[in-house]
Amino acid sequence: MINEEALGWVIRTRDPEFQDWEAFTLWLEAHPAHAPAYDALMAADSDLDSIVPEEPVIMPVAANDRGPRRPLRWIAGGAVAAALVGVISVGLLNRSDIYSVTTRPGETRTIALDDGTRVELNGGTTMRFDRKDARFAALDAGEAAFTVRHDVANPFRVTVGDAVFEDAGTVFNIVHTRDATHIGVSEGKVVYNPDTEAIALPAGRALSDDAQGLRLMDVAPGAVASWRQGRLVYANASIADISQDIGRSLGVTLTAAPGAQAMRFTGTIRLDRDPARFFAQAAPLMGLTAVRQGDGWLLKEGPAKEGDGPQI
Repeated sequence: MINEEALGWVIRTRDPEFQDWEAFTLWLEAHPAHAPAYDALMAADSDLDSIVPEEPVIMPVAANDRGPRRPLRWIAGGAVAAALVGVISVGLLNRSDIYSVTTRPGETRTIALDDGTRVELNGGTTMRFDRKDARFAALDAGEAAFTVRHDVANPFRVTVGDAVFEDAGTVFNIVHTRDATHIGVSEGKVVYNPDTEAIALPAGRALSDDAQGLRLMDVAPGAVASWRQGRLVYANASIADISQDIGRSLGVTLTAAPGAQAMRFTGTIRLDRDPARFFAQAAPLMGLTAVRQGDGWLLKEGPAKEGDGPQI
């Protein structure tokens, strides 16, 4: 039963839109065997797409999960579910050294690896590491900043989806969502897919891989991983991208109206853990209005209008 629940949480937390971190944390803390079971199955997440069926089926969830239900890729039914867990577990017998770290939206965490490398995770982030190989990391979703101890003979590599970023003595930041991957380099150099394209990114350069394709651009080194200093720095960034950064950093549910999404912003936004205080300052700075919407916020273009709902 624990393995079935753990597999369910692996599938749910791999979804970039997953937000029920409170229920997930309650499940982890409900039994000492929950976290090890989740970590073990998370290590095999790269193989799940070939195992889990295409048709989404409603997944049974833990009793302490009171959140909304949504279709997920899951096989319900004891015998079939047990068989699925068994298939994955066999593949894990020799991979117990892989473990995962997940942060809730608004939460940050620093991982110090044995080789001297430091990885700082922003909110809503899931990463995998290897206890037997400090030169390996995989960013499954979210944002992380890397300060890497360079070793020419044994380079540090970060797997992000189908891409690989190899350190060449550097400090860099990666954001990975369902639709895009973005990396910015503030010190040293990173090599994108060293075994194929081998694109070198020195300090002050960035790379984006999204619906528009693979693009290279300049970036201010001071703007890379600026969330660590409590600020977000942008140069002609879309409000759609900025909204994701704000939601991840503050742990708030944030959407942008269609007209606002297409707008762009250049400047520095200071983070504030108080959402009302933050939006009171940040929204006008971006030429927007922030409106309370249930438990979250909505960004709309232009000044507030009558009938917009509760304002800040």
